[in-house]
Amino acid sequence: MSEQNTNNFISFNVTRGVCRLLVDMGYQVIREFKLPSGRRVDVAGLDASGKFVVVEVKSSPADFLSDRKWQDYLLYCDRFYFSVNAEFPKDILPVDYGLIIADTFNAVIHRNSPETPINGQRRRAQTLRFARTAAHRLENFLDPNGSR
Repeated sequence: MSEQNTNNFISFNVTRGVCRLLVDMGYQVIREFKLPSGRRVDVAGLDASGKFVVVEVKSSPADFLSDRKWQDYLLYCDRFYFSVNAEFPKDILPVDYGLIIADTFNAVIHRNSPETPINGQRRRAQTLRFARTAAHRLENFLDPNGSR
């Protein structure tokens, strides 16, 4: 298996475990959620009180070291986590943010994220985007040949 395929496989499995954990915690999740800024996060979750969590999945140290987009996500969430598999060298990740260790079956919070409430106007706009994205994806699933 090529390195790219291995990284994709790791990302898929870690993302799946993260989504299962967040759902168990009371969040509804969207993978590959596009923020109002145009950036796309790996996993976004919205809880019943309207709070957002963003999880950035990292498949390898090179993936983390070459990507600084995650800093742009901080304005769009109340809690921010990195998520990696158990073999990932955790000491290279910033300690100021949450850390989730995940595999294809589940995940655990290794380090909790501090809560930093997002701006109220931004929260409203993002909540609408979250709802519309979820509705759009559901309709495309139910009627793949329908209107876009």
